[in-house]
Amino acid sequence: MLPNALTSHSARRLKLRSLRGRVGLGLVAGLSVLAGMTDAIGLLALGDFVSFMSGNTTRLAVAISEADAAMVLRLSGAVLGFVAGNALGVLLARSFRRRAWPVLLVVAGLLGGAAAWPLAATFPALLAATLAMGMINAVVEQVNGLPIGLTYVTGALSRFGRGLGRWVLGERRNGWRVQLVPWAGMLLGAALGAWLEHRLGLQALAGSCALACLLALVTRFIPRSWQLGYMPR
Repeated sequence: MLPNALTSHSARRLKLRSLRGRVGLGLVAGLSVLAGMTDAIGLLALGDFVSFMSGNTTRLAVAISEADAAMVLRLSGAVLGFVAGNALGVLLARSFRRRAWPVLLVVAGLLGGAAAWPLAATFPALLAATLAMGMINAVVEQVNGLPIGLTYVTGALSRFGRGLGRWVLGERRNGWRVQLVPWAGMLLGAALGAWLEHRLGLQALAGSCALACLLALVTRFIPRSWQLGYMPR
């Protein structure tokens, strides 16, 4: 009886781990759609990336080489805003005992504020959006031990490519295929964001705000013990 009980317990643990992983990847997909949507709207309406800091860093270097002081200040503010958003996300999550929904509600507030900002002065909207995109990285950092990037996909594609190389060599490690989830989410979100921006301009960020609110509601139904496994320690 004891071996059967142990086997049943192990099977339940495996099923629970699998379900936790699926839920985590679903949340990653939603957050990646949010990041892609917001980045595309920011690029088209404001002229700058709001989550893709690799692109902003390259543009910052070009602005420095061209002695474009205004662009240097603008892009430096965007990069620093993103870094500050990551830090604030962790601080906010810790202050609410590592719960995701308060972080996402603040993200929604920032995106709503950016959507309502007049286009005559775009830097405050840019700063609010970069802060928001930095903050969502405090919601999910890993799923079942696999590292996940939400607001950038270079790392995800790199991990996927390395996993593909190992698979060709005959190594059967698990997890590398899931790296396509944030990439696909960001691609879909960017397409949706571009479509919205063409019709609403900067006010399309209201769609990002609504999605952040929806994700905040979804996280209320995810067991807290699972969220603790997803979020940064």
